[in-house]
Amino acid sequence: MASGFSLKDQLFNRDKVRYLAGLFSAAEAGFDAEAFEAQVMAKLPELELKQRIVLIAQVLADHLPQALPEAAPILLKALPPPLDPGKTDDDFGDFIFAPLGEYVAAKGAGAHPGLSLDLLEEITQRFSMEWAIRPFLNRWPDAVLARLGEWSTHSSYHVRRLVSEGTRPRLPWGEAVGLNLADPLPLLDQLHGDSTRYVTRSVANHLNDIAKKDPDLVMDRLQGWHGVGIQDRKELDWMTSHALRGLVKAGHPRAMAMLGYDPDLALEALIEVPDKVRIGAALDFTCRLEGAAGAPVLVDYILHFQRPGGKTSAKVFKLKQARIAGGRLELGKKHKLKGDATTFKLVPGPHRIELMVNGKVRAGAAFELLPES
Repeated sequence: MASGFSLKDQLFNRDKVRYLAGLFSAAEAGFDAEAFEAQVMAKLPELELKQRIVLIAQVLADHLPQALPEAAPILLKALPPPLDPGKTDDDFGDFIFAPLGEYVAAKGAGAHPGLSLDLLEEITQRFSMEWAIRPFLNRWPDAVLARLGEWSTHSSYHVRRLVSEGTRPRLPWGEAVGLNLADPLPLLDQLHGDSTRYVTRSVANHLNDIAKKDPDLVMDRLQGWHGVGIQDRKELDWMTSHALRGLVKAGHPRAMAMLGYDPDLALEALIEVPDKVRIGAALDFTCRLEGAAGAPVLVDYILHFQRPGGKTSAKVFKLKQARIAGGRLELGKKHKLKGDATTFKLVPGPHRIELMVNGKVRAGAAFELLPES
């Protein structure tokens, strides 16, 4: 990422605010676009990204009729055409429409659930309403789940994706919802056979969320889906791998077996590292596996980092999916030990690397991390 880059300024800036104001001005003659822009921009620069969404929603409420039923026709008329229905993935929409969901949630969650869901159905075809729908799930769970059931076969894949993404247990940035983990599963049963990766990725991410609390619930469902055969096998295999990625990192035996990796595979393993590595350089390591010829292996490595105060923390990294051709597999990698990372600061001292194969640690080695020169 370039130095000085600001995501909040890229997504919410004067040009974007002016664009939104212009849409509403064209939809309603009495909408004062200049006043709206001035009111937003008076505070916008000092706010963080989520706060900017809230601010724009609040200012929009000042410039629209106070009651949602009177404001709704203006909002609908202001919407641009839906996102390209010919695409099937990676078309999230324009963040400037996120405040519309915030506005609908603030105005409608208490008294207008049906109208609000109608609005979210339209807005999500311009920008995902996965955050905005969650207050309605908490306030009106039965009604919202019923509507989501209808949306699971909607003609727009953006609306279908909202069914899964909006009900995720651990949605980033999203309000927590009071649903039981199993409540949305009938919806996912329908969505797992979807023809678009944008939807199936959301389903897999949803299952990955559930797996953090109830791994067997997820694996039982995936086994059931493999049995009914409504999804292309290659796509379902991808979904299974993506849904189980957290369990795979944790070395969960059943998850490994579901992906075709025997956690009890008999093999000999060796990993070699230099005795000392300096921060800013790379940990250049090699490893060797010996086992049954042709056996599939999922090879990860775990770095145990020294932390301030004498504590340690471990992180799992991917290395290779392969087969032990001829009974022997040799691998290597250079892992960059960045000294200028902003999210994880390296601390000099004793460190350890471990080789994990099919979910089990098979070998390890220690090394000393030296200060950056």
